[in-house]
Amino acid sequence: MNSADIRLFGAIEAGGTKFVCAVGDAEGRLLREHRFATTEPKATIAEALAFLRGAEAELCRIAALGIASFGPVELDRRSPRYGRILRTPKPGWSDADLLGALAEPFGCPAGFDTDVNAAASAEYRWGAAAGADSMVYVTVGTGIGGGVLVNGEPLHGLLHPEIGHSYPRRHPFDRDFVGVCPFHGDCLEGLACGPAIAARSGASLDQLPHGHPQWDIEADYLAQLCANLVVTVSPRRIVMGGGVMSQQRLLPMIRDRLQVWLRGYIDRPELSTNIHEYIVAPGLGAKSGVLGALSLAVRAAERTSG
Repeated sequence: MNSADIRLFGAIEAGGTKFVCAVGDAEGRLLREHRFATTEPKATIAEALAFLRGAEAELCRIAALGIASFGPVELDRRSPRYGRILRTPKPGWSDADLLGALAEPFGCPAGFDTDVNAAASAEYRWGAAAGADSMVYVTVGTGIGGGVLVNGEPLHGLLHPEIGHSYPRRHPFDRDFVGVCPFHGDCLEGLACGPAIAARSGASLDQLPHGHPQWDIEADYLAQLCANLVVTVSPRRIVMGGGVMSQQRLLPMIRDRLQVWLRGYIDRPELSTNIHEYIVAPGLGAKSGVLGALSLAVRAAERTSG
């Protein structure tokens, strides 16, 4: 295969637990994929580069690269730290120059954003948020994060949305749990991420019986997050993914609790009779992250050619 056959894009989903590297085309088709554990920066970046170089040798030159990273990251292009991971509890990764180390060897356009902003972009381009002019992608797993898109563009500002570090009201069954966030203790992430569930209950959500109070606690906290997004961001759709959300019975519980928290204030059918179409599972499933990185690469190429 040569460059006349296909335009190749590189994609790197840089997660705190694992990296997913892939190459694909502008239609969202993945041609090669490689997953491996996130270790220290030098070795992890070296493995990602080796995969991409191998893909170029086998297929064709990469037209653009997309990097979707765990955060927080510096997204201000005017900053000398642009493309770096900022202060993170992940050992060794604070101030790691992820964009420079991964993109410079290929000399091609590169897109860089948070993993959740990238997943939002993929769901908007190819998945469950297609046609929604504003949307939020929420991931609930080892942490809790959210990506916000308005007219297809990710919301950046002083940094980027860190909705997992907002503070919910305490559930009546959860007054004494101190939370697991190393920065805030009992923020939303500290109370409702996967490690918080395990710390509180001694098991992951899928290991707990349906009558266990943890189900109601989790649904309530995530519904509060959705309620806050409705009244602040006012998105057309909320997509909820991540490992915790793989429990399919959780999504209907969140929808029910959202209506309780909103108390009829937002009088729209999207939040009543059509709520099953408003808060939805990812259309791209477990591929939202790596396809998000691919979407960043495609957007980087479009900006360059446009």
